[in-house]
Amino acid sequence: MSTQEAPPRGSWPLAAQYVARWLDQRDRVDTLLEKMPSGLSPSDRARCQHLVYGVIRHYGRLESEISRLVVHPPRFATRAVLFVAGFELIEANNSAEEEGMVAKIVHHAVEQTKTLASPAESRLVNAVVRKLAPLLNKESPPKVAQANELADYYSHPEWMVKRWLVQYGAENTRKLLEWNQTPARACLRWRDASALPPDFLTATEWPGYFEIGAGRWSDVEPLLKAGQVYLQDPATRLAIELLDPQSGESVLDLCAAPGGKSLLIADTMTAKVPGGQIVALDLPSPRIDRLKENLAKITGVEVALVQADLLEGFSEVLKEHKLPTSYPAVLLDSPCSNTGVMRHRIDVKWRLQEGDFRKHPKQQLALLHAAARFVGPGGRLLYSTCSIDADENEKVIKAFFDSRAGGPFKLEKSVLSYPWATGHDGAGVFLLRRS
Repeated sequence: MSTQEAPPRGSWPLAAQYVARWLDQRDRVDTLLEKMPSGLSPSDRARCQHLVYGVIRHYGRLESEISRLVVHPPRFATRAVLFVAGFELIEANNSAEEEGMVAKIVHHAVEQTKTLASPAESRLVNAVVRKLAPLLNKESPPKVAQANELADYYSHPEWMVKRWLVQYGAENTRKLLEWNQTPARACLRWRDASALPPDFLTATEWPGYFEIGAGRWSDVEPLLKAGQVYLQDPATRLAIELLDPQSGESVLDLCAAPGGKSLLIADTMTAKVPGGQIVALDLPSPRIDRLKENLAKITGVEVALVQADLLEGFSEVLKEHKLPTSYPAVLLDSPCSNTGVMRHRIDVKWRLQEGDFRKHPKQQLALLHAAARFVGPGGRLLYSTCSIDADENEKVIKAFFDSRAGGPFKLEKSVLSYPWATGHDGAGVFLLRRS
């Protein structure tokens, strides 16, 4: 969407415009939706995001069915209408008013096309969406776990499904696919020890974490601005619980942006007695602004932000800033494939390539070697990913211990979170102790 182009009015046409942009340029969806008009009402904002997320979540299935009906792909604006209408048809499946809903979806898509594209293209939309309805609404999940059938129905790349079938087996792969296709619930962590959470927040099974009910975003925004809450999935707690930061300690948080774990470290350290220090490192990037914003919310702990490369002269940078070069607790929240958080990061599955599972482990191992240099005697090193892939978790740890650098360390504890089993995001967490 250009800066001169006026955004369409209403959540549906705006969603169609964002979908057209995504189909054309494959922007990251979080970056794309940051450009929503500031004057959009909370309900329109939520509906627009719901439609865009729904299309991208079901993109593979929608693309497969639409391509059967359209020989020559139309312009992106018209294709976007077909995709948004297609997602609405999937939502209407099994509805008590399904037949009436289909007619409304078809009519609405036709009318929107006249404005977003052209009257001539609205006739194509009318024909395609009518034929699309039975294709999308009468299908049921495949009973036999063939990779291509699972990939088509659950809208995942086939190579990814094959990989998961080998790692997790047929039953767990199906559970993972179903999990990824279910809209993520919005969770937050309550930070304000001086006040009780409001009644509109629903407690989860994980202490301190709450689910935000539908339509309550306007109530949450003031809490966010006041620093009383932080939007965070309960899976985040796993790394900090194993690291177990103590009041008065110096903690090195590597790859810290956007700062959610730094904030949780600080809140854990100051839960009983204030004191200690957090040194947060990340590369200079647009994410630094978010990191600065979150570090500014920390109280009771000294905070230092260092913008540098862990793999290139980081020790000298610490000395220049008069910061310690040895720490009792080091957190390495490593960049990864994000396979454990696809329910939230819905476009990840369309951006990942098979080669990434060779590239990421090499980078992760290099970062782990570098992080180990800053762990003091008897100190803890916490390696964490939001991946559920063994190549990025257990195999990286094994490669570390197989190397000379692993000699002074031992694996004290590990936790693997598989979303279909834990009920929250996936993660790999490994606590290493230096002798």
